[in-house]
Amino acid sequence: QVQLQESGPGLVKPSQMLSLTCTVSGGSITTSYYAWSWIRQPPGKGLEWMGAIAYDGSTYYSPSLKSRTSISRDTSKNQFSLQLSSVTPEDTAVYYCATGDGGALNYWGQGTQVTVSS
Repeated sequence: QVQLQESGPGLVKPSQMLSLTCTVSGGSITTSYYAWSWIRQPPGKGLEWMGAIAYDGSTYYSPSLKSRTSISRDTSKNQFSLQLSSVTPEDTAVYYCATGDGGALNYWGQGTQVTVSS
């Protein structure tokens, strides 16, 4: 059973960079055909897929966030990370990491609240 756990600061100041890490257990981030995604849910809104890094290291981003988003991985630690630059209060959300085979999102972390505020 794959398990994911998000970690990172809960409070980020406007204009700064938001950085989160997802630690994976019970499976490898290099497992063929798995993609490892970041998804967020602002208060009162629906889920928004932000981007993903695939098992081979390829990255994919939401067009609306591509200019501010970077997803990377550390295979030695079995972790993948999100960086979102130039944040504003509109980036306040619960951030989730998730994964699945062939584009599915079968496994999710519990989510972590990130608030953008001065």
